[in-house]
Amino acid sequence: MTEEASGRLEELPDVSRRRFIAGAGGTVAGAAAVRAVDNVLLGYGEFGYGTNLLEQDLTGLVADSLRPWYDERVAGHRLRVVDGGIAVSTADGSRRLEFGADAGAAADLDADLGLGGRLEALYADASDLVAGDYEFVFDEPATFFERVADAEPRPEAVTALRGQTDRQVDPDVVEQFAGVSPRRPAALADALVGAFREHASYDIPRYVAGSVEDNVLLGAADLRSPLEGPVNFEAMLAGDDAGLFCYEFAIRSMEALQAVAPHVQRTPVAAAYVRDARHKHVYTGVASAVRENGDLVVPMTFLDYTHSTLYDDLGATPVAGRGLAAYDDRHRATHVRW
Repeated sequence: MTEEASGRLEELPDVSRRRFIAGAGGTVAGAAAVRAVDNVLLGYGEFGYGTNLLEQDLTGLVADSLRPWYDERVAGHRLRVVDGGIAVSTADGSRRLEFGADAGAAADLDADLGLGGRLEALYADASDLVAGDYEFVFDEPATFFERVADAEPRPEAVTALRGQTDRQVDPDVVEQFAGVSPRRPAALADALVGAFREHASYDIPRYVAGSVEDNVLLGAADLRSPLEGPVNFEAMLAGDDAGLFCYEFAIRSMEALQAVAPHVQRTPVAAAYVRDARHKHVYTGVASAVRENGDLVVPMTFLDYTHSTLYDDLGATPVAGRGLAAYDDRHRATHVRW
C-alpha cells in the first residue's frame, strides 16, 4: 500500500458514515464485487444449490446446539440443573431431585421452601428439555408472539434455554435506547428497528474495506481495524455515528431481549446467535417455551436487524420492505448458539 493510500485510509474514521453510504456505489473493485454478489445474493436454493430456513431441518440444527443450563436464586435458595436432576440449596445443605423419579418431591419441596411453584415448574420443564421431549415450532415474528401470548408461558424453561448469556447489560440503558422496557419483548423486538436506525447504521465503509482486504489484497493489509469503534449501547446513545456489522446487531439485540429475567417478562424469551457461514451473515433467533395441551413446545422465530437498518440507510424500504422478519427463503442457518 502506498503512503498516500495509507494516509487516506487513516482519514476514513473522520468521514460521516452516512455521507459515505450516500456515495458508496461503485467503490468496490470488480473482483470484490463479484465475490460480494456470490456471498450476499446467491445460495438460498437458486440454480440447484443452497437452501434456506423454510427448507432446512431447523429442529435438528437448533436442538443440536441446545444445552439447557439453569442456576438461579429463588426466594433465597439456589436452584441448579445438574446432570440428571436439580440441586436445591436448603437450610440443611443441599437436596438433589432426580429427573423421572422425584416429581412429587419437587412439588413438596417447592411448597416447603415457599418457592411459589418455580421449582415444580423447573423440574417438569427441565426434565422434558434434557430428555428431548418437546417440539420446536417455527414461524414468522407476528405469529410467534401471538402463539406465545395465547399459551401457558414457561419462564423457567426459557431461563434454561438462555444458558449463561442473559442479563449482561443494564435494562435501564436498553429502555433508554429503544424507548421500551425489556419486560415487554414483543414491543422491544419491534422498537429496536427504529432505535438502530436512529442511533447507528450498517457499517458499509468497514464492509467495503473488508471486501477489498479479503478479495483483492488477499489479506495482505488490514483495512478493517482503522474503521472499528465502540458499538455498545452507550456508544450508540452518545451519538458517535456508530457503524455495526451483522454480528454486532445480533449481539446487541440478544443483550436487549435478555436484559431482564424471563419470569418478569410479559412474553418470556431467549435469544440465539444464528450464523450463516455460506453468506458470512449473522442474525437473531428468538425462542420461548409454552405448554400446549400439557406438552412442552418451543416456538421460535428469526429477526434481522442488519437488513432493517441497511434498507433504511440506503432508502430502500419502499422496495425491499422493512427487513426485520427473517423466517423466509432469503435466510439460511449453519449454526445456532444460545
